[in-house]
Amino acid sequence: MDIALAFTEAGSGTPLILLHGNGEDGTYFAPHIAALARHFRVIALDTRGHGKSPRGSAPFTRDLRDFMDAQGIEKASLLGFSDGGNIALTFALAYPDRVDRLILNGANLDPSGVKPSVQIPIVLDYCLATVLARVSPRAGRKAELLGLMVREPHIPPSALGHIAAPALVIAGTHDMIREKHTRLIA
Repeated sequence: MDIALAFTEAGSGTPLILLHGNGEDGTYFAPHIAALARHFRVIALDTRGHGKSPRGSAPFTRDLRDFMDAQGIEKASLLGFSDGGNIALTFALAYPDRVDRLILNGANLDPSGVKPSVQIPIVLDYCLATVLARVSPRAGRKAELLGLMVREPHIPPSALGHIAAPALVIAGTHDMIREKHTRLIA
C-alpha cells in the first residue's frame, strides 16, 4: 500500500468494514457505529483522497485488500454506500474469499445506473472542473472525484452471478440510482 488509510474502529468480533460514498468520509457512518459495534468489529475507513486519508498516486479502488492485510483481517463483511458500494462489489469480484457478506446501498454497475436528474448536473460540474483544473489544483481534485461518478464503475451484470457472499441490496425512496438498476444488482 502506498498510503496509510485513516479509520475509526469500535467493537469486537466479526469485522464489518464501512465504505462511504464519493466526497464523504468514514464519519458518514458515525450515527450507526455504536449500534453496529455491539455486534461487530466495526471499521469506518476514509478511502484514498477522502477525509483524513491522503490521495497518494494509485487508483481509488486498490486499497481495501492492503488495508485488510495490514489489519490482520482475513475475511470481512462490507457495507458500502454509493461509491463505497461500488468498491464493495468490485472487491467481492476480485477477492471472493475475503468477503463474508455484502450490504450495498445505492451502488451502481455503470454510470447509466444513475438517474439523469442527478447525473446531468454531475457531468456538467465535471466538465467545468476539468476546464478550471488547468489553473486551479482544487478544481483538479474536484474533477478527479467527479470523474469517478462520470466514468466509473464498469461492472458487467453477468459478473454478479460470481459473487458467492450473501448480499443485501438497499435503495432509498428518493435514491439517485435508477430502481431498475438496483433491481438488476439485487
